Order: sequence, then structure tokens, then C-alpha cells
Amino acid sequence: MIIDSHQHFWKLSRNDYKWLTEDLLELYRDYMPNDLYPILNEHQIEKTIVVQAAPTINETLFLLDLFEEHEWIAGVVGWLDFTELNFKQHLEELLQHPGFVGVRPMLQDLDEDDWILRKDVLKNIELLVQYDVPLDLLIKPRHFPYILELLKTFPQLRVVVNHIAKPNIAKQQIDGWKEAMGEIAMYPNVMCKLSGLVTEATHKNWAIEEFQPFINHVVNVFGTNRVMFGSDWPVCNLSGTYNDVLAILMENLPTNLLGKDLEMIFGENAKRFYKL
Repeated sequence: MIIDSHQHFWKLSRNDYKWLTEDLLELYRDYMPNDLYPILNEHQIEKTIVVQAAPTINETLFLLDLFEEHEWIAGVVGWLDFTELNFKQHLEELLQHPGFVGVRPMLQDLDEDDWILRKDVLKNIELLVQYDVPLDLLIKPRHFPYILELLKTFPQLRVVVNHIAKPNIAKQQIDGWKEAMGEIAMYPNVMCKLSGLVTEATHKNWAIEEFQPFINHVVNVFGTNRVMFGSDWPVCNLSGTYNDVLAILMENLPTNLLGKDLEMIFGENAKRFYKL
């Protein structure tokens, strides 16, 4: 079973996507399941994980409604306010829904790079550990020191780094990122999504070999049992297509991988991580 571990839906009329502005021409329209399904069918992708794109509970409920309507949506990574006093109540309510598989704060959009280490936030992250709820991390290299501190505090927390932490692929800035990803990979409960790569390359002018050192490093330090394919559709449309995303990954994965390795990267790891 091939699983796309990271894609989005949105409906502009919902009006809570503050990052989604008219200048993002390729993205500034509705993207719904009927837009994605033909692409999945073309590539024989059987299931997807839909990830929140707005920092609201209503966004999570919107996605859970889509989960109920489409059997190929395997799960929803939603959003919760980690600073709220009633975080536990909201978490427990979402855990009652079979489609809820994880939670993601939008760290890259917050003013405080060390937000994840706030006392009130850490108290609620402890609940994720208690209930065994995985945490998707939307981060950039500037967040590395704080994520490493988080993992040191909660080594048992199940985490997946989104978009390989968004290194600057366009400028091939691998130093620093490379070392930090190696440190993060030392925590056995952490995985990494091979997703969001094309949008970190030169806008629509990228060469396929630009991605090779980044992909190889992630696979080398995490191993094939802790990385997963994700398209980041439709955000990937800013710099390419769904076909491009698949080609980038297939062309740049280490050449010595076995069939079982590919099965893990393209489905089994996501299935295990999200308990599908």
C-alpha cells in the first residue's frame, strides 16, 4: 500500500488560512478531495494523511468531516492550541474520532522560535506522551536548538519532522542542517518526512540533482524505517507538480535500497507511525 503521508485541503471561504494570500497564484483557490483523487489514482496511491493548514480547531473539524466522506483519507493531523487551559479536554474529544491521528502546531509561523519550550506548552506536550499522540513538527533550521531540547525533555515523545526541516536547497546550504538532523535522528522515536523539498529549491528552475545530498543524508541518519514519502500537495504546485515530487524522490534515493526499503518509505512507516 502506497501512502502519501502529507497533503492538504482548503476552502478559501472558511477564511482562516492567514498565510494563503492572493499573491500565491497557484494556491489561491479551493483544493478539495476531487482535485487530488485523479492524481492519486494515476500513481496507484491508496491512502493519504491530510494535515492541517490553519491554526484553528474548526480546521481540524473540517478535515475530519472530509475523512468521513472519503475512504482513501487514512487520517487527519489536526491543530490544537497548546497554550489553552482546556487543552486536555479538546485532545480527549479529538481522540474519540477514528480519523484523528496526530497534532501539528505551526511553529514556522510563530514569532517565538522557542515557543515549544514554554512551560504551558510543555505541560500539554506531556499529555501527548501520556496518550501516545504523535507530534508533527513544521520547523526550519532556526528551530533546531529548541527541538533538541524538547526531545531531551521528552525522549519518548513520538515526533515526525515535516519537510526535512526546510533547509535552503536553492543555495545548497547543507552545513549546520546536516549536523542538527543527525542529532535529531539519534532519538529513536523521531521520524522524518521526505516532503516539501521542491518548494525549497529555486522556484520552478530547479535541477533534479539539487536534492540528492539532502535526501541521502536524511535516509542515512534516520534509516529506511524512519522516513516517509509525503507530497505536500497542493503546496508543491508552487514549484512543480505531484509528478515532479515523485520523480525527485525516486531519482535521488540511495541506489542500494531494496524493495522492502521502498515499501517502508512509501507506506509502511506512515502506517506504523500514525497507527493506521
